[in-house]
Parts: sequence; structure tokens; C-alpha cells
Amino acid sequence: MFADRRDAGRALAVVVRMEFTRGIHNEPLVLAIPRGGVPVGRDVAAALGAELDLVVPRKIGAAANPEYGIGAVMPDGTLYLDPAAVAMTGSRPEYIEAEKAREMEEASRRLRAYRAGRPEPVVKGRSVVVVDDGIATGATMTVALRWVRSQRPAEVVAAAPVAPPSTVERLKGEADRVVCPNAVEPFYAIGAFYDDFRPVTDEEVQSILQEYWNRGAGGVKRWSQRQ
Repeated sequence: MFADRRDAGRALAVVVRMEFTRGIHNEPLVLAIPRGGVPVGRDVAAALGAELDLVVPRKIGAAANPEYGIGAVMPDGTLYLDPAAVAMTGSRPEYIEAEKAREMEEASRRLRAYRAGRPEPVVKGRSVVVVDDGIATGATMTVALRWVRSQRPAEVVAAAPVAPPSTVERLKGEADRVVCPNAVEPFYAIGAFYDDFRPVTDEEVQSILQEYWNRGAGGVKRWSQRQ
């Protein structure tokens, strides 16, 4: 159990930092998945002395149960669908297309709101760590990893405080490494592993990012300067 996302972020940061000390890595970049992944990603980025930014996948839920993810989409239309989930829920192509368009619009809105005109980070050639506050089915993490991979990073790492073992194994086919200190069964919901799992607001995301960004190069040493 974690007290809250800050507690989880600190615990995950220790494990990610240990992974990165095992070899030389290329100017790490932490991309947090909003909203819940941002307070977790902040501590991971700080532990690495890394740049912190965002990657914004959006879950596509089943018609009868929107909380059950059948896939996910990125703002640019990069799409991942779980064939088994699509078949089991009987999700029709026209429904998926409509949800894809709606979630792309919401992802774009979030990027504009959170980044406030800040230039996008350079991904090519860097060690990229994609962070969330937990992974359940893995749909949003999968599409985020595939999008990052398309930007030609040196390596891509998936990191989360908790996930089911089956999802961790599946993500090993998408990332160079998967860092998850608590791969546990039975797994019912991410929130079950937190004492405080209240929703993170847009305002909290903006505040965390602005505070981190305002520290600048003088407040957070770059990984390359620490070697």
C-alpha cells in the first residue's frame, strides 16, 4: 500500500534510479501520463536529474462499461486496440471511430492546457521513461510506448509503482525495460493499492509541471552533468 501518489513516486524513483546506475544512459527524459502519473513522474525525474514532460494517451472504453479499456489513442491518432477486449465487448467499428475522435480531441486539449505553449521535448536519441501511477490492462501505456518508439529514442522504459504480473510481462514486448516494484496478484484496481487515490485535477498537473520547469537547469542537474 502507498499513502498517496507522492509516496508511490518516491518508492518508484528509488527503483528507477537503481536501474539507471547499472549503465550509461542518454540524457533521460521522463514523460508522465496525466493526470495521475504526473505527481509520480515528478519524483522519478528528480531522482534522475532528468527533464520532465508529458505523454498523453487516452483510454477508449467499452460502450457498456466506459471504465473497461478496449484500447487507447494518442493526440496524433496513433491507436492501439486490444483484439480480445474488442471482441468480448462487441465494440463496433463505428463506435470505436467515434470514441477515437472524441479522445483525440480531449488529449489535444490536455496538452495545450498543461504545456501552455512550452516547446515539445526532444525524444530522438534519448533514454525515455514513461511513468504512470499504476497499470491495469496496459492499453494507455502500450500506445504511449509505441508513440515514443516512433520518435526514435535510444531506449524506452515503462515505469509504474504497481501492475498485475501478466501486464508487466506483456509490456516487455513494448519497452526495452519495465520497472514495476509491485507486480502483484490478485489485482482488482490501481486505487486499491493507495490509501489516498483522489483524482488529480488539471490545476494540480499544471502546478507540478510549472514548479518543476521553473527550477530550470540550475535547479535540476542534467544526467550528463552528473557522470
